[in-house]
Amino acid sequence: MSSVGQGSNFTSIPILNYTLLSSSETRPVFIKQLRNALINVIAFLPKFFGLPQERKDALRMANSPHFLGYSRLGVEMTKGAVDQREQLDFATPLENTWKLGEPEYLRLWGPSQWPAEEDLPGFKAAFLRYLKAVESLSYEFVGLLAESLGLPPDGLAQFFDARERMQHRAKIVKYPTRDTVASGQGVGPHFDAGFLTFLLQASDHPGLQVQNLSGEWIDVPPRPYTFVVNIGKALESVTQGLARATSHRVLAPAAGTSPRYSIPFFQNIAQNLRLSEHVLQFPAEVLELKGVRGQLGQTDSVNFTEYESLPSGEVTLINRVKALPRSVQTIFPYGLPVHGTAY
Repeated sequence: MSSVGQGSNFTSIPILNYTLLSSSETRPVFIKQLRNALINVIAFLPKFFGLPQERKDALRMANSPHFLGYSRLGVEMTKGAVDQREQLDFATPLENTWKLGEPEYLRLWGPSQWPAEEDLPGFKAAFLRYLKAVESLSYEFVGLLAESLGLPPDGLAQFFDARERMQHRAKIVKYPTRDTVASGQGVGPHFDAGFLTFLLQASDHPGLQVQNLSGEWIDVPPRPYTFVVNIGKALESVTQGLARATSHRVLAPAAGTSPRYSIPFFQNIAQNLRLSEHVLQFPAEVLELKGVRGQLGQTDSVNFTEYESLPSGEVTLINRVKALPRSVQTIFPYGLPVHGTAY
């Protein structure tokens, strides 16, 4: 699986072979199951986006107080510019328990909207299997990451609720070709929230770029059945910048080619956490690595700066409000929630 490097500066993307981390009998079985899940979900992408527009619109995100559902081309924004992508957001299964008077950000987790079975037989079942497999991978990866930073394997566990109370998000995305859209911005420069993103580049189109420590944009070529692992802004915050959040963007496919498809999985942290109240203690030799890395360059991504002062869930809500103003008007018809007054 491929991973975005976060140590010294880079001009290409380091590749990690996850199967080399252990020789246990169960690891190869898990990897085989995960690969089968990847193959199955990839086949569904053009089928979903090829549905009649009214069938997709029936799943529109504005139906969901959890910001889960379908978004037409051109409804999401990054850094004030319109993104040229069409997408369906969904999440690991969880029932919402929010009650009137509780913080509005607690409404963000809840049931997904799925295509009707008669429209796409097997779609929901395939993606639920995929979500379960990548969720398991994400927790194991966090344990390995903790060890790499000089912490015990459960050193980052305090940032998650019990697994049955956690929800992690994913989406399927279609980026149309540049000659069919208003600009070349598939999605503009941004950081992801939470701890880790596992991105499956589901077609062989280039377009994904990450920003290195000098501010240069580096291509991330697609590799079949691998993940690009992005570090989120929350992980940067709790590691005191040891793990540097991945600034990234996607350029629209070239004119005359075909659409690009991708499936990102976003690993969340507990909603009520204030990261400033959870200070981790790292070994001196690990902290020294920041000095070895040297001065960091300016990135083009600026989102999720609120982690230092606000609960994690509120940070996510603020981002949703900024990115999807049209959906907010429907979900909060009487104005923005009191917990989102910063925007």
